[in-house]
Amino acid sequence: MPYLISVLGIDLAETIGSSPTGQDETAAGDTVDSVIELSRRDVVDRRGFLAASSAYALAALGLPDPDAVLRRVRLKSGGKVQVGHGEVAAIRQMTKSLGDAAAELGGGHARHLAVRYLHDDVAPWLDGTWTEAVGRELFAATAQLVHLAGWMAQDEGNQDAAQQYYAHSFRLASEAGDAELAATALRGLAVQAIDLGFRPTAVRIAEECVDHAKTLDAPRALAYYQATLANAAALDGDRRTATAALSASQTAIERATDTPGASWASHYSIGRWAHESGMILARLGDYSSAQEHLHHSLDIHGLDRRRTRAIVLADLGTVRLRQDDVDGALVSWNDFLDCADGIRSIKVQDAVSDMRARLYRLRDVPGVEELDERAAQLD
Repeated sequence: MPYLISVLGIDLAETIGSSPTGQDETAAGDTVDSVIELSRRDVVDRRGFLAASSAYALAALGLPDPDAVLRRVRLKSGGKVQVGHGEVAAIRQMTKSLGDAAAELGGGHARHLAVRYLHDDVAPWLDGTWTEAVGRELFAATAQLVHLAGWMAQDEGNQDAAQQYYAHSFRLASEAGDAELAATALRGLAVQAIDLGFRPTAVRIAEECVDHAKTLDAPRALAYYQATLANAAALDGDRRTATAALSASQTAIERATDTPGASWASHYSIGRWAHESGMILARLGDYSSAQEHLHHSLDIHGLDRRRTRAIVLADLGTVRLRQDDVDGALVSWNDFLDCADGIRSIKVQDAVSDMRARLYRLRDVPGVEELDERAAQLD
């Protein structure tokens, strides 16, 4: 769509040109061309992105083109690369491997690898020749990789790049006809809006995320999206919507099976739900329930990623401090620093800075000076 090109600030004419039929392929704002150009800018030019904004996030809701796959099948019959299920499987495996590393050590460790893989390997496949069935799988697999690139960018503090990757992931997933992947991309945009303080935008996108998933029979995914809506509503001061969405999220996660599927959303475990729910409850002022949920997240359900565990420990320290449990807060924060060493994540870095700011007013308490000195090594 033409306005996509305008919003992204991309001059596609420089790098794409016309189709074999003589028609301008960019006239409909082709998703593949836009993704290829986005990856090229990120890898080759390293030009600055437009600043992340609420307007861009809302504009993303109108991007999908349901006929994109069929159009490219027709136009790309003479593509340079023949693409089949093997290439799709390769994208999925690489996305899983990169995602596992990022979840453990933070998005700052391997984002350049994800973007380089998208640019060097996946882009020629997107621009190759494939059947409609393969094309839909290719779009879906690429949507997951692009979403991962967005999550990594966000986790290293590059919010503008993250927003554009999430928007492209949503469009690819929608054009592939994968409602769960599309909803998950919207969740990424909603969470980013929450983090940036775009409150009405966060609620609007979270509602769209839930609406996209209304036909799914995937309890983990539904819990994931409803919790996002609860978080956005809590930030916006809408206690009734937040409480209702949190209840719906709990109902869904309690129906989840023990075996996750392949999608990003299906790995939303009850431990991660307990953490997110705890912080929503803290935002609503219910610190006792928040601490109970965080305790469940850490000690009962367990967390298999060091980055996630570090963030939960930092949050638990803050919740305990708000309950005037200074000793408990210091214990949690010491455990947090043990876990955070070596992780490259803006969320972990922000947690260190926030902790040190809170420690200042506790500076006369025994043990605080030593804790602050430890934190200074990571800050």
